[in-house]
Amino acid sequence: MIPLVFHPIYSQLNLPVRHRFPIEKYQSIRDALQNMGVPDSWFFTPQPLDVKALEPVFCAEYLQQLQSGTLAPQAMRRIGFPWSAQLVRRTLTASGGTVLTARLALEHGKAINLTGGYHHAFADFGSGFCMINDLYLAALEMLSNPGIDKVLIVDCDVHQGDGTAKLAEQDEQIITLSLHGEKNFPHRKQVSDMDFPLPKGTEDAAYLEVLDSALMLALNIHRPDAVIYDAGVDVHINDDLGHLHISTDGVFQRDCLVFNICQQLGLPVAAVIGGGYQRDMAALTEVHLQLFRAAGVY
Repeated sequence: MIPLVFHPIYSQLNLPVRHRFPIEKYQSIRDALQNMGVPDSWFFTPQPLDVKALEPVFCAEYLQQLQSGTLAPQAMRRIGFPWSAQLVRRTLTASGGTVLTARLALEHGKAINLTGGYHHAFADFGSGFCMINDLYLAALEMLSNPGIDKVLIVDCDVHQGDGTAKLAEQDEQIITLSLHGEKNFPHRKQVSDMDFPLPKGTEDAAYLEVLDSALMLALNIHRPDAVIYDAGVDVHINDDLGHLHISTDGVFQRDCLVFNICQQLGLPVAAVIGGGYQRDMAALTEVHLQLFRAAGVY
């Protein structure tokens, strides 16, 4: 069994017509896996995180304003969603899903959350559709377990994981690696432990070569005990916000590379699906499914 974490609330959010965020993709992935015959027993349902429990990690005032809907309009514009109580519930449940995925990965060797990768969230503000940084929370969850002394976050979303880099910058137990588009959001990058910016138009061979070298370098230098993997598919050639030229097979090879290297080294992997912004939902779902295919789910 490969644990898969999902809650219907992942896709339950009313957004303005033609909003840029493809909120329905999470349910679409769940439905596709079910249609492929993936057993219901592989799916785990997360609970929303307790806001009070987040205060040691994130700014208490920001959390209070996020929960109550009193963030300034400018702050909500930076996030990119209109505020609603459902948005808060969804955010806390999605982040709870990634924390649960981290726990399950330690038990089973690998696990996947059917959302996650909210890496633009900082301690005191949200940005780029991200309000609570689930990757950082998942790393802390792993580190709370005996024998886990260092966690590597491998972020292959096309956008740099700036919030994660900032949150972890003083924490030697959390190593941040970001492989991202050089000329893309966020315009002001943070400094990860290891950054690998890629030029526009990068294709499969060059991308996979950089990733292979980056992974081996990170694993040899830092010797992590566990890995969190953000498998964003906004690197795809047809993605509206990506600007890289990675094929569907290239995405599959990328995901295989991460899983295979970690399996060879006996490292548990907690994966999230990350970004992906094609408007064609069937095509977007197909690219996201490469992560599950690479993990051996089907």
